[in-house]
Amino acid sequence: MQESKQSEPKEDFGIVAKRLRLAREAAGLSQRELGVRAGLDASVASPRINQYERGKHVPNTAVLGQVGKQLNVPVAYFYANDDDLALFIVRYHRASSAQRVKLEDEARKIFGIS
Repeated sequence: MQESKQSEPKEDFGIVAKRLRLAREAAGLSQRELGVRAGLDASVASPRINQYERGKHVPNTAVLGQVGKQLNVPVAYFYANDDDLALFIVRYHRASSAQRVKLEDEARKIFGIS
């Protein structure tokens, strides 16, 4: 009788695929256009983004950084498991410096941080 091998639990990267698709669609870009803008070769841009969006492959953080730059979202957005948190991350990312200062001041008050 063979001993069964237990594999290490895999991290769920489906959220990366979901966030990538949502952000790309919100930006009104095709998979090819996004891939090319993010620096992928035109011949592989569409299939590569498609594989990322289906969760078949997971882009590394450098690629996510390039993709995020084109979509105006930070890398953290792609990993946010909670939809409200993801939205907050994007709004904070896109906020002006003055808006960020106000938000941070309010957060300190709410959470009792000095």
